Amino acid sequence: MLVLLPPSEGKAASGRGTPLRPESLSLPGLAEARAAVLEELVALCAADEEKARQVLGLSEGLRGEIAKNAELLTAGTRPAGEIYTGVLYDALDLATLDTAARRRAGKSLLVFSGLWGAVRISDRIPSYRCSMGVRLPGLGALGTHWRAPMESVLPEAAGEGLVLDLRSSAYAAAWKPKGALAERTATVRVLHTQTDRVTGVEKRSVVSHFNKATKGRLVRDLLSAGVRPRNPAELVEALRELGYVVEATAPAKPGRTWALDVVVTEIH
Repeated sequence: MLVLLPPSEGKAASGRGTPLRPESLSLPGLAEARAAVLEELVALCAADEEKARQVLGLSEGLRGEIAKNAELLTAGTRPAGEIYTGVLYDALDLATLDTAARRRAGKSLLVFSGLWGAVRISDRIPSYRCSMGVRLPGLGALGTHWRAPMESVLPEAAGEGLVLDLRSSAYAAAWKPKGALAERTATVRVLHTQTDRVTGVEKRSVVSHFNKATKGRLVRDLLSAGVRPRNPAELVEALRELGYVVEATAPAKPGRTWALDVVVTEIH
């Protein structure tokens, strides 16, 4: 099973580890595309702080992120699983998984990134700020920049197994599974259901903050249980056995993905 995750906007400090070694990162087929983004991002942030702030879409209060980017080649590194923070990663809580679950996480989790394309949680990277929605002056829109290299690398990483796609729309645009691989892919939406006290009518709404938390708990539960669903149908059964309420829609046409709605009555 390959699990596709979005990164987090907020990130932990780089730490005191050794500087970045690009050749050590997973998915070496992305190396050339990574180098191009890294080179332009560092140069932009080192040369013109105000322009960099506008390009990266940062508020005045986040100017410090620009200096961080300017030092990416010399900053310390930490495993990506420690760099990414935020709601989803707090709920996933990688550090408290048992040894077997951490091993499974290392093999199955792939975090998408505007800077790196995609990394595994064991890859050592510095803290940075560069979302997939950024348009660099030289390379253009990063979502477009990553499509071709992702198309050549990700199908091999997915192999013949299930792909659980938990990415947000900006990161999903960088790579979309096709053909038979799409049919082995399941996307997840979290819905909050409430019953109107007056009318008794059930209402559902898409949640955002709690969507991330639910997805983090869902991945943690799968890793902890050690289940190995081979396709979306088996994933649905596994999630139901773990106590989730799941409504599944199989592809209506060949080459389409499964759509799973995880329905929650409490948001936390």
